[in-house]
Amino acid sequence: MRQQRGVSEEQLVQAAKRGDLAAFNRLVLMYQQQVYNIAYRLLGDPEAAADATQDAFLKAYERLHQHRGGSFRAWLLRIVTNTCYDQLRKQQRYPTQSLDNLYSDAADSTVESDRLPEWQSDAASPEEMALRHEVFRVIQEGLLSLSPEHRTIIVLSDIEGLSYEEIAVVLNIPIGTVKSRLSRARARLRDYLRTHHAELLPEAYRL
Repeated sequence: MRQQRGVSEEQLVQAAKRGDLAAFNRLVLMYQQQVYNIAYRLLGDPEAAADATQDAFLKAYERLHQHRGGSFRAWLLRIVTNTCYDQLRKQQRYPTQSLDNLYSDAADSTVESDRLPEWQSDAASPEEMALRHEVFRVIQEGLLSLSPEHRTIIVLSDIEGLSYEEIAVVLNIPIGTVKSRLSRARARLRDYLRTHHAELLPEAYRL
């Protein structure tokens, strides 16, 4: 359990439920980067991700009484995921930009939590840093090619590092469904990357 200045997360949650705004603000500081990262990965647009992040925390504050215990993080991430789904549904009804523009927006933005251990190095050269940035860009492009459900489970598992159990809570689905959906999502992302950007993949993944 994460702590700040000797106060546990659960104590902050309980204080926030009693109307302590400062306690809730500390929870926001603990999770705002992760919530934004997930929103950005799902929406592919920094402004939309910022809006979704703000909406998610507002909803979380308004619905704190609905949190009945368990992982606050999982509860919060369910809210931001559903908020992003709402935005995606609105985009489908009222499209404001082409998919090409969405990819361009994604390429021009960076997310602090980008992590793919097999490509990282503590002493990366400028060329390696440029390659890493390009890999992150094409992975985001590949994510946007997936369905929202497959995109979400890749983000939660392979980018944010949540366990199967945590993902099951966030998405309110059985662990067996998490495993099967993740397997299909990885296969589709891998196929996309092999088809469009095979040169950026490690050699073992190209065939």
